[in-house]
Order: sequence, then structure tokens, then C-alpha cells
Amino acid sequence: MTRQIAIIGAGMAGLAAARRFNDAGHAVTLFDKSRGLGGRMATRRAGALQFDHGAQYFTARGERFRELVDGWLAGGQVGEWDNGSYVGTPGMSAPARALAAGCSIVAGSQVTALHRDDAGWTIHDAEGPVATPGNGSFAAAILAVPAPQAIPLAATAGIAWSPMQQASYAPCWALMLAFDKSLDLPSDRMRPEHAAIGWIARDSSKPARSRETETVVVHATPDWSRANLEDSPDDVAPRLLAAFRDLSGIAAKPGFLAAHRWRYALVERTAGQPFLWDETIALSACGDWCLGPRVEAAFESGDALAREMMAKLA
Repeated sequence: MTRQIAIIGAGMAGLAAARRFNDAGHAVTLFDKSRGLGGRMATRRAGALQFDHGAQYFTARGERFRELVDGWLAGGQVGEWDNGSYVGTPGMSAPARALAAGCSIVAGSQVTALHRDDAGWTIHDAEGPVATPGNGSFAAAILAVPAPQAIPLAATAGIAWSPMQQASYAPCWALMLAFDKSLDLPSDRMRPEHAAIGWIARDSSKPARSRETETVVVHATPDWSRANLEDSPDDVAPRLLAAFRDLSGIAAKPGFLAAHRWRYALVERTAGQPFLWDETIALSACGDWCLGPRVEAAFESGDALAREMMAKLA
């Protein structure tokens, strides 16, 4: 029997669940506040420039995810960046687009509430029920967003999951830089011991990226990001650039400079279980906050949830 499934959040966890439901013949609708797919597996484009300003790479340790990555490698959606580290090609969101194939996508939709009656689930935004086919008759709804965002959505459905309450994230400010000439960096990827900077990547060294311009992504440390969390990107960018120059000794002026805030970047404390699922009302939740701060952990959470739900819904 074909069922209609609503998934709020089109990051790796939501997409993993969507893939399993879609492969089983169910009708999946993905809702996401962003215009693109992939959550923090994102690539910012500025003209001819591109920056992987969120997740920098991912690994594949488990058998199920390893098989999926092998398929992406064969299909050209993924390339290997250094030994055992993978990136989407030509951008980080390429695997997300592959997982979403066959699903209905409602992009740019900030979901604010979920309501359920005898006909099924209705997904609301600030203006009311979202205008998309099937809304009002979803057999099940999945919250696949960061725990702090999922908590108020679950509350609109009358649910308060205590494991979700314990999950927590560190924020991260990301700095994007582009230079006309190659930089004298000691490595393509660095984790310096620095008060402000926790990561530096030569983005242009990744597979299927342009080498015409030197692009660099810098991630601030959790402590620095917390201390400056509510500052504007225009204020943060020059301060992080100064820290980058102080750390690297590179004085070259970037041709492009921008900062992006990830409010929920790195899972610090997990829910301690693969997913949450209230079978009585067919509402569930998944994400990296369930198992840990890795792309594969988000996949495993969404994939395990979908397997459990399909068994119960059957």
C-alpha cells in the first residue's frame, strides 16, 4: 500500500529516510527552509566561485553507507579527497540531489507547526497549511531538523521527547576567501591549535573544483563562534580574516570575502539513540543529534528510522 510521508528537513538524515521510503514505493514530500538540499552539506556559489562552507568532507565506515558512497563514486556524485575522505562533486550537495530523486520537494518553506486529524498530518508555515499536493493526508511525519528546531515543532503536535531535550550543538562561523594567486599553505587541510580558528581548507584542492582561483574555507572554533554568535557576517568576516592572517602569515588581500553562521553545526551531546518514534500518532524524529557529529551518523539515523517505520506502518 502506497502511503504519503512528510519529511521536514532535507539534510542527510531526512534524505536517508526519504530514499528508503521512496525505494519502497511510498510518496515522499520533503519540506526545507532552504532553497537547496543537503543541510550543512552545502556549497555557496558567488559568480564563478564556490565554497564548501558547511560540512567539509565525510567518511564511510559502515557497510550500508559504504555501498551508497561506492554508487556515488561510480555515478560521479562523489570524489575522494585524500585517503578515505569524500566530497560531493561538483559540489557538496550532489549526494543530496541523488538521494532526493523521485521525491516531491517544497523548498524555501519554514515549517512552523504540524497538526493531525483523522485524515492525517497537515504541515503549516507562518501563513497556514502549506500549499502542496497531499498536505492534510500524510500518513506519517518525520522531523529531520536540528534538535533545537525540532523541539518546538514536536510541541505543536503535543509531543515532548526527553532525549531530544538533552541533545546540544556548537555553532560555527565559516569564512570564505578567494585569492587570485596560490597561497603558501602547509597543507590542503589543517586543524590548528588557535583560539579563533579550528579548521582551514584549501577548497580548490578538492575533486572537480576549479583551480583558476585559490578558494579557502576557514571555520572558527566553537568557543569563538559562541562568543560572536549574534554579530553580523559583515562584522565577523574581517575579524576572522585578521585571525587567519595572524595564524598563517599570509598578507594577500582576498578578492572575495564573506562569512556564514551555522547556528547548529557540531553535535556536542547526542540523544543517545538512533531515532525517536511515537507510533500512536506516526510522528518521528531523526538527525545527527541522535548518534553523533558525522554525515554518516545522520544517514544511519534516518535510514534506521525509515526501516522501523515501514515495518510498523505495514
